[in-house]
This record gives sequence, structure tokens and C-alpha cells, in this order.
Amino acid sequence: MKKKNRIIQVLAGFFLTTIYSVSAMAVEHGTEAEAQEMVKKAVALVKSAGPEKAYKVFTEHTDGAFKEKDLYVFAYNFDGTCVAQGATPKMVGKNLLAMKDVDGNAFIKGMIDMVKTSSKGWYGPYKFSNPANQTYELKKSYCERGAGDTMLCVGTYFEK
Repeated sequence: MKKKNRIIQVLAGFFLTTIYSVSAMAVEHGTEAEAQEMVKKAVALVKSAGPEKAYKVFTEHTDGAFKEKDLYVFAYNFDGTCVAQGATPKMVGKNLLAMKDVDGNAFIKGMIDMVKTSSKGWYGPYKFSNPANQTYELKKSYCERGAGDTMLCVGTYFEK
């Protein structure tokens, strides 16, 4: 009987740990509202501090700015060159207009076309690698026109 109780305790502990881990992972995802708010703050910083200073803040997260949960700012000019990247700084300076997701969706071009047409809005879904678990997940990004011919975006993963 003691052995059975011990097995039940171990299984219960495992079950609770699993539920807690899944809940904690879900909390780490930023929401659509948080993504939109971050873009609005990014646009305001570009206007007040100028593009070059703002892009540096977006990429380097000076004083922890513009990095919350799994949210970060990325910015491109309309020719597809990355000018700021809050998750992967090595992308800055690279032209990624033709970059495609695993389904062949040229998502950077799609975002740029959407911003050129509407000035702001949601683009997606597209599949993007989640650095937290190294799997491709559905994501969408909120983008607004930045300074000149640029766009500022923040993406959020779809809830499973």
C-alpha cells in the first residue's frame, strides 16, 4: 500500500509540475495589446529621439527598454533592409525582403506591402522559429509606418 501511495504522490507531483510549467510558458507570451502598445511607444521614440538613436535602443535594449516577455521591436526600410532587431542584432544591415517562412511566405515583403498600403495594421499568420523552444510557431506582427520609408513592428505568437 505504501508503494502505491508513493507512486500516486510522484505522479501527482509530475502532473502539477507539468501544469505549472505550461502555465508559466503561456505567461511569457506577449499579448496583441502589449505588441500594439510597444509599437506605439517605438514610433513615439523615433519621433522624439530620431531614428538612429531609437534603432540603437530597439536593438540593444538600453536600460531594459523595448524587451518584454517575448516581445521586441524590429524595423525595416521599404527596400527590405533591417535597421533594428531586438532579438537578433546580427540581422541589422541585411536585406531580408525575400526571406520566407517554412511555408514559402515572404513575410517581410508582406509586412512592408501592408504598411505601404495602410500605414499600420496586423500582418500574419506566418511561421517563425520560437527561440524559447526551437520550434516553428504561428506568429503575427503589428506594424506601423516609422520615419520616412520604414516600418516598426512587434510580433506575437498565436496561443495554442
